[in-house]
Amino acid sequence: MTAHGVDEAVASAEKAFLEYRRAEPRARAELLDAIADEIVAAGDELLATADSETALGLPRLTSERGRTVLQLRLFATVVREGSWVDARIDTVDTARTPPKPDVRRMLIPIGPVAVFAASNFPLAFSVAGGDTASALAAGNPVVVKAHPAHPQTSDRVAAAVRAAVDRCGFPSGTFALVHGASPDVGTALVKHPLTRAVGFTGSLRAGRALFDAAAGRAEPIPVFAEMGSTNPVFLLPGALEQQGAAIAAALADSATLGVGQFCTKPGLVLGVTGATWDQFAGAFAQRIEAKPSARMLYRELAARFSEGVEKLERTHGVARLGRPRQPALPAEPGPPLVSAVAWQVEASHFLQTPSLREELFGPSTILIRASDADDLVEAARSLDGQLTAAVYGTERDLASFSTLIDVLGRKVGRVVFNGVPTGVEVGPAMNHGGPYPATTDVRTTSVGTAAILRFARPLCYQDAPEPMLPAELRNRNARGIWRLIDNRYTRDDVAPAV
Repeated sequence: MTAHGVDEAVASAEKAFLEYRRAEPRARAELLDAIADEIVAAGDELLATADSETALGLPRLTSERGRTVLQLRLFATVVREGSWVDARIDTVDTARTPPKPDVRRMLIPIGPVAVFAASNFPLAFSVAGGDTASALAAGNPVVVKAHPAHPQTSDRVAAAVRAAVDRCGFPSGTFALVHGASPDVGTALVKHPLTRAVGFTGSLRAGRALFDAAAGRAEPIPVFAEMGSTNPVFLLPGALEQQGAAIAAALADSATLGVGQFCTKPGLVLGVTGATWDQFAGAFAQRIEAKPSARMLYRELAARFSEGVEKLERTHGVARLGRPRQPALPAEPGPPLVSAVAWQVEASHFLQTPSLREELFGPSTILIRASDADDLVEAARSLDGQLTAAVYGTERDLASFSTLIDVLGRKVGRVVFNGVPTGVEVGPAMNHGGPYPATTDVRTTSVGTAAILRFARPLCYQDAPEPMLPAELRNRNARGIWRLIDNRYTRDDVAPAV
């Protein structure tokens, strides 16, 4: 793909936007449902293609397809219901001095959205994933940059989306897919003057480059980038004493799920030193050692993981837990096999070594021994922004460690209690975001129905004649949505002016 190809795709999206933004919500919802139908209709051939390019396995990919379809249908439901537009109406008051105007406001689509597919979710965070679904739901055409690690899977899903667009009678520019291993393709997409926003899931380095490119435009645009996390887990004394072995098993399984290639993988585990901690650390290391070697998504990713492991081996104060293990040679060409590994370090060394707070994408977890509760809080304060933090604690623990919970509330987008961070429920209340560098905009989420808000902007109408207003802001509430009228949420019509 060349810059010319990107230009054609975005120009076509802008042309389609003139029609797509005016489509009835019902029609946009039908498109989302149609995309879901086409993905299901692609059948096992789609899953086989994805497995051949990612080695994620058919069970995992079957589940991921289900999640992809769920997201699409969930956004269809949101669009049909319609209250997401946040309609607000302040009625006129001519008796006031000065007179109060009639002011009405709602969210509207923003224009062509560039979506960058993720490597670790070839379906759910890729061509027809949550970014695409939420952008289309908001009324925007989408141009997706395929991830070079799974081009054939991307093409198959793109064919399903295009079939749905055609079936629903929307312009062909409503959706486009572009390929390109060179960063120049992605940069051209972000810098195109008709691109209005960017959705990205991937590394900090790549996400920051896109963010900077967007900010450097003559007309800057928002980049909603999810860029990973170490997802710290804090083990409080009471919980560790009561269920240390069970926690060790759960965390080891979470850390190695999908070969450690989840953005919510627990990369750091922190607790207070003592006999129960030592028992936990031994059980955790033993379970990690028992995990079979496995392939990562692509060769360059495996190479970066191996480099990260070697760097940790050389880091002062860091000790490997368990025996070093050489993975078996792969049976066929592809990314090399990697082995899961666990490490341990004192909190004092952790605080003095900023590199230990960086994400290592893959099956690696660092255990951090704190001398006391103050050490745990200090370690929490040292962390950069995270997607999640998990806390295992009894009721008594949680009451005693309220300061820790308060600190984490400023560091993360989701606090998990007595559970692992992997597994992100798709629903209205989910938040999958967090302070920088977890994301570029702490106010947003890339999972759940609130993700639609990223790709909309407010437009206010003052003293507009009724025919000039969109249906959502007219006196008669024909759509039956929730609206804020004179500071009261209601589904009623606007009362006639007296």
